[in-house]
Amino acid sequence: MLVIGSGFGGSVMACRLAEKGADVLVLERGRRWQPEDYPSVSQQHWLWDEDEPEKQNGWIDFRYFGDMSIAMGAGVGGGSLIYANVSVEAKPEVFEQGWPQAIRYDVLKPHYDTTGVMLNVQSLPDNQWTPRTRLMKESAEAIGAGERFRVVPQAITFDPDWHDQRDDPYDYRHSKPWTNAQGRQQGTCVHCGNCDIGCPVQAKNTLDLNYLARAEQAGAEIRPLHHVRTITPLSGGGYEVLVRDLDARCWRRIRADRVVVAAGSVGSTELLLRCRDQFRTLPKLSRTLGHGWSSNGDFATPAYYGDRTLSPTRGPTITSAIDYLDGDEKGARYFVEDGGVPDLLGNLLEHLGQEKRFLGTRLGAAMLEYGEASDPFAHMMPWFGQAMDDPGGVFSLARRWYWPWKRDRLKLRWDYRAAQKAVQGLADRHQTLTDATGGKGMTPATWRWFKNLVTPHPLGGCNMADSVEQGVVNHAGEVFNYPGLFVVDGAMVPRSLGLNPSRTIAALAEYAASQLTR
Repeated sequence: MLVIGSGFGGSVMACRLAEKGADVLVLERGRRWQPEDYPSVSQQHWLWDEDEPEKQNGWIDFRYFGDMSIAMGAGVGGGSLIYANVSVEAKPEVFEQGWPQAIRYDVLKPHYDTTGVMLNVQSLPDNQWTPRTRLMKESAEAIGAGERFRVVPQAITFDPDWHDQRDDPYDYRHSKPWTNAQGRQQGTCVHCGNCDIGCPVQAKNTLDLNYLARAEQAGAEIRPLHHVRTITPLSGGGYEVLVRDLDARCWRRIRADRVVVAAGSVGSTELLLRCRDQFRTLPKLSRTLGHGWSSNGDFATPAYYGDRTLSPTRGPTITSAIDYLDGDEKGARYFVEDGGVPDLLGNLLEHLGQEKRFLGTRLGAAMLEYGEASDPFAHMMPWFGQAMDDPGGVFSLARRWYWPWKRDRLKLRWDYRAAQKAVQGLADRHQTLTDATGGKGMTPATWRWFKNLVTPHPLGGCNMADSVEQGVVNHAGEVFNYPGLFVVDGAMVPRSLGLNPSRTIAALAEYAASQLTR
């Protein structure tokens, strides 16, 4: 069994199939990151370049498609490296429309529970509420929506004894070491605020520490820096995969009876589009490939509170939510969250502080003194959230203007009108909550004037359905017309969830693995 990608779909499939005795090989385009190698520590290797991954294979892959930009993780563990830890179930009513008949909430519930155990999902202890958490609760109550507020479940290990009144509370030395169920060493959260750029104490339960660790214990092999380019059916059954070894800078061919594509919404969709339309190795893929893509309505609104200290660089990136997914507010469905901001300046100063030559300069001394005495975001509240937008995006391969006879450039056609009702409802709610608590909010000009968005939660492109006319894969992720080929990741989710999707993707992968191993 060959698994392409190691995010919330690929890691689950690798783990469960290896446990069943399958010979599993995982190919991951990114690196295997260690805490000492995180860009926030080294101040290097921040970005991934899809055009030249041999030269630049960093932490985050940021793609610009005009009105829509997409942020993705690159490394062993996939999106779990950069996500904000929120591990929440989708609403049961989400599955009542737009899904294959076999997929319903009650079917997924046991798999939701399993993922919660594997990811050691917890909630922020009451004694560790951040100023943002308290502002969220206060704002909900101020507008008469206190019952909609809740602390969100997170894939973080908390120490109930930690609190922010101790001496230098955010220092890493306060993290308590522990050994997880897969035998990996981790620590407990000290609210350092670096969730999205690499947890230095490994309190964040990323997939390399649980599902992938268990997969390797069961015999699976993981090869980082292996970027798959084509998938070709073999006449006798099975598939041959052409892969670029980015470290050795050479091409390799690997054969497998079954292949799981789990490169994420963008990666899996792009790979199959190239196989169908550019290299023509999979010509019978559904004509719906690339259609039905959703940004999941991600939106952020910065607000400023001149007399209130919020310090969004401290604490878990997201801690709580105000749930409007019932559609009672003019039909718009959304999930308001608090947002955190990584302390990039603090990390840079800590890195530079270790450089003796820098310390000896006037600039070095001034910056270190500034870093100790200031908090540039102290009074900012980054209101965040997701909205249940319509899946109106379409991926395709386009021609470059300077090379018009060849279609090889990934293109996204996204109409903001499919998302406008939901996203504008979320943006307006941010402003209402800000006004109710004495802040000054500012809807980003990128949305107000240009209707541009950025999403870290892309969904769809290889949508699951009951037939090849309706989608690309069936309820178990198997590709129509290609037995033994699967897509198991965010690409198969056929509609917006309106909240953080990672746990749903993992639950769908648990379900797919259970179907595959019967």
